[in-house]
Amino acid sequence: MENARYRFLIADDHPLFRGALRQALEGMFEGVVIIETGSIEAMGTALAADEDVDLVLLDLNMPGVRGFSGLLYLRASFPGVPVMVVSATEEAAVIRRCMEMGASGFIPKSLGIEVIRTAVGRVLEGGVWTPPDIDISGRDENSDLVARLASLTPQQVRVLMMLSEGLLNKQIAYELTVSEATVKAHVSAILQKLGVESRTQAVIAASKIENGQWQALQAAG
Repeated sequence: MENARYRFLIADDHPLFRGALRQALEGMFEGVVIIETGSIEAMGTALAADEDVDLVLLDLNMPGVRGFSGLLYLRASFPGVPVMVVSATEEAAVIRRCMEMGASGFIPKSLGIEVIRTAVGRVLEGGVWTPPDIDISGRDENSDLVARLASLTPQQVRVLMMLSEGLLNKQIAYELTVSEATVKAHVSAILQKLGVESRTQAVIAASKIENGQWQALQAAG
């Protein structure tokens, strides 16, 4: 693996931590290509322009992202690209949610460079990695809901995010440059996939998976 040439994308709005990850990755491989982005929008643009990215390292808590919406959007938009979550939180429930949503690994920001390298290496070999000292086994009452959320398309994820912000159909249509009829179709599909009957219930369902974790992620930074 030392001789392989890998392409990584680091999505984190903290330049210092992006630098730390860059240092860790550059120490693993020669000729490594590292793309850095500070927002979900920039990450999406970079991935759309570069289909050869081998691994995304994604910070859960970036501007414009609520809870796990960034991970949901990434997995829906680019399902073929492995993603490792990096976060200042080390809560078992947060780690379990990320893995349920399709992450290949979870790296707490408190880890040292050598452990980060071990984690990245495991994922590049096709495995998964979570902190060995944190028990994330088991399921809870919201695990089935997580699977339903993970079935949403990229555009449906965006619509649900905007519904959570209280936007009306016409406002969502403007933001996405689509017709109101298209937005209504997306909302109907979201309701069906989540097994609810109204947009309010959809927003409530989406908020359930956060379970106070959004506040934890905000505090962790």
